[in-house]
Amino acid sequence: MEEKQKTFENLTLEVTRYLQKLSYSQSRISQYRSAWQRVAAFMKENGLTHYTATVGEAFIYHLIGDRKYDDLSRWEKAIIQCANTLTEFLETGAVKFRRSKKFRELQGAVGQTMRDYITHKKSYGISSDTVEGYKLSFQHFLNYLEDCGIHNVRSINQRLLMNYANQQGFCTPYIRHRNLSVIKKYLRYLYDQGLTEADCSMMVPRDKYVKQPKLPSTYTSEEVDALIASIERSSPKGKRDYAMVLITARLGLRATDVCRLTFENIRWEQSLIIINQQKTGNRIELPLLSEIGEAIIDYLKYGRPESDLPYIFLHVNSPYDRLNRSTLHSIVCLYLRRAGIHYENERKHGPHALRHSLAGVLLAKKTPIPVISEVLGHRSTESTKYYLRIDLSTLRQCALEVPPVSPAFYEERAAR
Repeated sequence: MEEKQKTFENLTLEVTRYLQKLSYSQSRISQYRSAWQRVAAFMKENGLTHYTATVGEAFIYHLIGDRKYDDLSRWEKAIIQCANTLTEFLETGAVKFRRSKKFRELQGAVGQTMRDYITHKKSYGISSDTVEGYKLSFQHFLNYLEDCGIHNVRSINQRLLMNYANQQGFCTPYIRHRNLSVIKKYLRYLYDQGLTEADCSMMVPRDKYVKQPKLPSTYTSEEVDALIASIERSSPKGKRDYAMVLITARLGLRATDVCRLTFENIRWEQSLIIINQQKTGNRIELPLLSEIGEAIIDYLKYGRPESDLPYIFLHVNSPYDRLNRSTLHSIVCLYLRRAGIHYENERKHGPHALRHSLAGVLLAKKTPIPVISEVLGHRSTESTKYYLRIDLSTLRQCALEVPPVSPAFYEERAAR
């Protein structure tokens, strides 16, 4: 069978129009175009004018080289995804499950059952983040059902679910696992509620995804000190950034909790910071270190804009609203670069890495696990044990000596 092909210019133009119909944002489409420029340069170097699936595959192999996929940067992985989008559209005339439109409510009769399921799960006390994850998975599945003309849960069948699972191949392994897991539990709920005659959850293909634990990303005490020292504190922004980074690095607060810090959380008379954590809901008390207290006072007196909001840290420019965790992530990244601190692809470079780094410092000082758990606000010490893998000095004490190998062993191997 002759391989499908199109001129690169016409293909990218058609894909762009298709993405616009799917309500992709202009900035997202610009990211696609930027990645496609790499493909265009590759084709030009090789004297190619028409794009085919083979060309796309050759480009990806050229980009990866002799590396493993996991060793690629986030941007390189995004380029591969954008190249695969061209191939997908060329072969199928569509782009599945990459809709960037804003989330809309789950509509229709099927959407109502999904909303009922989420309400059912809320009764078990699931977090707001988990609820949002359910909504996102349901939105993808509902889009798929609508594309297939399915408007009643009784019409869901095995063939439909198999095709859905196959199309999840365009997602990352984790996203595929998450979507299939959510749909499987939802289908079981439908059966238990008598909304379907068959238990369709048994028809969802098994997913072999295994979450591989990664070492927490950490920075040395010297790197953290260099990061803090790189913050220029003469401007309102510098005063704010310095206080926020200092709280993150010295106390290990999560980014969300730092951004939501209010005046009521600061107990000046007791030299304490008392908060109810956003993630766990647990109340924690942390010492208001003198350097943190002085940084906060400096910001409040000479940097914070006038506002009636209860939050301590606000945007520098109007409207003076509360910051969010993505802003703090950008702040930390800015000063890491300014401090000349290089981070490898596998080392995270946001505020959570500073939290990990604090855990590493406490472990190095032989701080007991229950104390570290209290400092980090973990629900149990089991979560804190996650950090034991970065305590190299203690791990070395657990290492066993490798017994010497007899020379006769090598002689026997060489004789074979």
